[in-house]
Order: sequence, then structure tokens, then C-alpha cells
Amino acid sequence: MKKKLLALGLAAGMMLSALTGCGGSNSTAQSTEGGTTETGSVYYLNFKPEQDAQWQELAEIYTEETGVEVTVLTAASGNYETTLKSEMAKTDAPTLFQVNGPVGLAAWKDYCYDLTGSKVAGELSSDEFALMDGDKMAGIGYVIETYGLIYNKTLLEKAGYTADDIKNFADLKAVAEDITARKDELGFSAFTSAGMDGSSDWRFKTHLANLPIYYEYKADGIDNTSAIKGTYLDNYRQIWDLYINNATCEPTLLSTKTGDDAVAEFVTGQAVFYQNGTWAYNDVAELGDENIGMLPIYIGVEGEENQGLCTGTENYWCVNAKASEADIQATLDFMYWCVSSETGTKAMCGGEGAMPSGQAGMGFVIPFKGNLESTNPLVNIGNQYVADGYESVSWNFSTMPSEEWKNGVGSALTTYAADQTDANWDKVVTAFVDGWATEAAAVNG
Repeated sequence: MKKKLLALGLAAGMMLSALTGCGGSNSTAQSTEGGTTETGSVYYLNFKPEQDAQWQELAEIYTEETGVEVTVLTAASGNYETTLKSEMAKTDAPTLFQVNGPVGLAAWKDYCYDLTGSKVAGELSSDEFALMDGDKMAGIGYVIETYGLIYNKTLLEKAGYTADDIKNFADLKAVAEDITARKDELGFSAFTSAGMDGSSDWRFKTHLANLPIYYEYKADGIDNTSAIKGTYLDNYRQIWDLYINNATCEPTLLSTKTGDDAVAEFVTGQAVFYQNGTWAYNDVAELGDENIGMLPIYIGVEGEENQGLCTGTENYWCVNAKASEADIQATLDFMYWCVSSETGTKAMCGGEGAMPSGQAGMGFVIPFKGNLESTNPLVNIGNQYVADGYESVSWNFSTMPSEEWKNGVGSALTTYAADQTDANWDKVVTAFVDGWATEAAAVNG
């Protein structure tokens, strides 16, 4: 959350930073917080490569409107934490950055300005989107997202099925394996490739791994742990087996497959199912809204017929408490403008043509009073699941102990995919369970 494919390269981002000064050249602005004239600038280290173009445009518009310089640097996919550490060590450090939840906050809490009482905090639609460090509001969620199994309705119907035929893992398995058995006749596969390079592996070592964590937490009545038990790892194995053995490529090739490959396979009609989320809408929109659906990710847990999509956030804005007072104020003003002004909310919530330039907006659901009705059909599907009474799967991957833990699980999954033995699955279990305990102990000191 940790996400996606078309990243602005770090080198390009650094060049942009150099050109625009990374906050080194301050402008004068009227504060919306206190009503006094402040000098300051904004340097935003953006987490989401897929929204880089929109943030660059918003920064330019805000600067034109207010005279306040706004620089946006977008970290390459999978490299946010590394980039943040590097940029925070510089004199002109980011004034606005993000953490992914409690674990991320633990590493950066000393850098987080207390947002309690700020105007942007006053725009939150619910206190549940405030990330607290004791009594301090250390961060604010800025987007609510949903993921599941995006599917091509036309291909599914061509195979003889509809979404109504898939209500649990057994149904999904039957459909997928039938498609595989008739692959040559149908001309397509069940699943896109589960690429395990850095542009794609987060979908499985993080998002798919959320499912066994969610069910374990639910069974144990907890929302965090320093010692995961792995109760539902057999379920994790069977959904992973289903993905990799009913896909567009052989499992031995997954280490070479990318997120771009999966998108291309999906939009060109090579596969029915593609695990991803609402943020991927612009990538798949060419199929046509009427042809795009999204199903829950079923893993074979009792009662999963009542399960909805995976909905939550791992994206929390934090303001750098070590920045100058003027830059902090300028950053608070920019955040408030993004979530309350017509231009800002249209850019964040809108779809096709929502940006002043005519490009598509970010398509977010934002947890603020200014949230707009979405033009993203995947968002509306998620909302419909909630309206119909299905239980959303919470995002528990913000409790994963570290990026190192995720990488260990991802490496083990890749090894297992190439040689699907019990011994190799045991390595996944070891990375998941023992790795969790080791990394949690390291993080917690």
C-alpha cells in the first residue's frame, strides 16, 4: 500500500526534486489554520506511483493559486521506506510523508507532528481513520481502498459461469480448474500470472497473506500479535496453489513475471481473474465498466459465504515534526486544501477527466467530509457488498512486523511455486511464523 506498477523512477524523482528545490525555496502564504501570514513550503514524499501524475498536477495548481512551493517526489514501487530514510536524512527533508499503520509508526513516531486540533483533522469523517500514538494524533488516513479478485464478466460467461456461481473457495476452485481443463478450447486461463518481482509480489506476500492473518485474529479475538500461530496457513497454501496452477504461465516462471505482465494479460483477455484493488481501475478500465466485476478472495474458511471484500487503509499522512514551523504550517494548509477544496476533492475522488488538465483523477474514497461519489465501479462494488450485509475483511497487514518479514514470505512462496513439495511449503510456514516472531522481537527491541 506498498503498491503497484508504473512507478516514477527514483532517479527521475530525484531530478525533479533538484529542479524544484525540495522545499529549499520558501514562498509566502496565508495560513488557513491560524489566519496569520506564514512563510513555508511543502515537500511531499508520495507512496503511490500510480497517482504520481495527479499529485504533480495538484502541486502545480496549488503553487499557482497560493504562491506556496509544493514539491512531490514519488518513490519507486516497493522502495518507499528506503527512500524515506534517505530523504529524511537530508537538510531539506519531506514535510509530508506516510506510514502504513502501527508498525510503520513505531519507526517514525518521533518525526510525527501532533495533528490534534488541525483543520485537516477536523475534516475526518470518523475518528477511526486517525492513527494515534497515545494521546497524540500522529497520522491521518487519506484513502480507503478495497481489493479482491477482479474478473472479466465476458470471459467468465464464455466459460459458462457468472459471479453467482462463486460463493466460496470450493466454487472458485471448481470454476478455475474447469477453465484450465478447457484452456485450449476457451482461449484463456483462469488467473493472470502471479508475478513475484517487486512490482507484483506485494499482492501475495502482503495482500493475499492478509487473509490467513485476518481469520486468525478473528478467531482469537485480537487485532495484533508478536507471535502469529499460522492457524490458517493450509488455507493460504490452497489459494496460492489455485492461483499458480491455473494461470497464464508455468509456476516456474513467476520470478520473472511483473505487475505489467498481469495487467496486460487481463486487459487482453488472456485470463478471467486478476487479484488487485480499487486503485487498479485505471489499468483495467479499457475493458469497459460493464465488463468488470470483483469477487472476495476465498481461502476455504467456514462461513466465508458471508465474507465481503478486503477494505481498509495502510496509507496515513504524517507531518514532519522536525520541519520548520513555517513548513509545518504550509503543509497543514496544503493537506486541508486537498481534502476540502473543489479542485482537491475532485482530483482525489474523481475518475475520467476529473483533473483540470483533463486527465483522470485518483479515484480514491477519502475518509473526509468532502468525499465525492465515486466514478470507479470497483469502489461501488465494494460499497454494494457492505450494503448487502457482507462482512468486510479488515486490513491487518499493517501489523506485519517488517518489510523483511514480507520479503522472507515472498521468497519462500517463489521457491515453493517452482517446486511444490511439502518441504518447500514448510519453508513458507517457517518464514511466516518464525520470521514473524523474530522480526516482531527486533522491531519491539
